[in-house]
Amino acid sequence: MDNPGKLIWQIACDESGVDGAKYYGFGSLWMKWQRRGDLARDIGEIRKRHNHRDEIKWQKAHSKLYRDFYLELVEYFFSKPWLAFHCLIVRKAMVNKEFHNGDYDLARRKHFNMLLSAKIKQVIKKHPGRDCSFRVVVDPIASRYKKADEASHVITNNEVNKSLSKAGVVDSYITKDSKDSFQIQLSDLLLGAVMAAWQKKSSSEGKLLVQKKIAECLGWDNLEADTYHTERKFNIWYFHDPKLGAREASSRKVNLKYELPK
Repeated sequence: MDNPGKLIWQIACDESGVDGAKYYGFGSLWMKWQRRGDLARDIGEIRKRHNHRDEIKWQKAHSKLYRDFYLELVEYFFSKPWLAFHCLIVRKAMVNKEFHNGDYDLARRKHFNMLLSAKIKQVIKKHPGRDCSFRVVVDPIASRYKKADEASHVITNNEVNKSLSKAGVVDSYITKDSKDSFQIQLSDLLLGAVMAAWQKKSSSEGKLLVQKKIAECLGWDNLEADTYHTERKFNIWYFHDPKLGAREASSRKVNLKYELPK
């Protein structure tokens, strides 16, 4: 039986921009472990209302048939204070391959681990008197390295332990097909919307409406910016190396449509 004072977090991860686009990025949907049943039930009810049977994916957000479904899904995410989304965006041209054995594949995996370990450390620091553990589910990582998920599990735990002397905080790390996880699917939708805005790739009316809905819930006009690092509901982290010139993105203050409890 779990320690009643223990905080257990579920993190569902996805990636975008692995096809040679200008930017690549990683998204993570966060919630308390105990809420996973609530999420499955709620999304199931929304799907039923809209007669939606397909996998939830950003690439399918153009569908006129399911437009209202995707818009309600975004509204649902922002209305639930126990859900959070954090992502990392990297401009590929800014990556110095000399630090990654000349390999973009390795650089991408390092950046994914950086997102996980940085956010996990933030959570632990926010709850200094609590015992925190983390359970990760991730869509298969696009990599030539067949054990990329196992390596990520070890590296993330090592990085957290090195910084905070907390061993084995990620007690579960599972690679799961997104078809079997509403959590990964929702992460895919939110990440896809942000990445498409940065890539300037959205063309269909449906996708533009989803992006507009997310921006409105943030109090923004569009998604072409990052947030301040303290933003906890919807955090866009643009990775920038100051050695490579001026920052191309400005950070914006978030004014949430649905305020979070303090």
